[in-house]
Amino acid sequence: MTNAPRVGVLALQGDVAEHARMLRTCDVEVQPVKTADQLALVDALVIPGGESTTIGMLADREGLLNPLRERIASGMPTLGTCAGLIFLANELIDSRPDQVSIGALDAVVRRNAFGRQVDSFEQDLEIQGLATPFHAVFIRAPLVEKVGQSVEVLATLASDKIVMVRQANVLATAFHPELTGDNRVHQMLCESIFTEK
Repeated sequence: MTNAPRVGVLALQGDVAEHARMLRTCDVEVQPVKTADQLALVDALVIPGGESTTIGMLADREGLLNPLRERIASGMPTLGTCAGLIFLANELIDSRPDQVSIGALDAVVRRNAFGRQVDSFEQDLEIQGLATPFHAVFIRAPLVEKVGQSVEVLATLASDKIVMVRQANVLATAFHPELTGDNRVHQMLCESIFTEK
């Protein structure tokens, strides 16, 4: 598998193992990313769900904020899920004063838009580009309140609640695709590696 693309998983906090397991079903090499040197080695990146404030603080402490901004701005395919969506957004609602985001996605995102952990739910979603519904898991999920002109909406709940978007090389979901047996969202990321090259 030496010629396979290498996909990084930002391994500071959150669902790192679950994303790595899902990516391995896509025939790619998986690289945990905790440093700028490791980030330089990957062709694409997953920013996992977890605690968005913690992920931002740890990325800042490890000197990863600017390297992440630069790699994503230069076209590196990136998937952010749940907390990863929050971390990618350029504007946040209901965030803590010390919340850090990298501003790679032209979107306004509300943290914990669906309530607390006990309000978690699952729902089948129609996702643009997928032939059949995707069973999505929402846990303390954010919501995309508004998108810029360059952002494509790929999935909504009840026709108006935006839960999946794409902007150029950035793909982001409010749900946790790594917690299902369905690798199609991860495949969308992996296929975009070849589109960007």
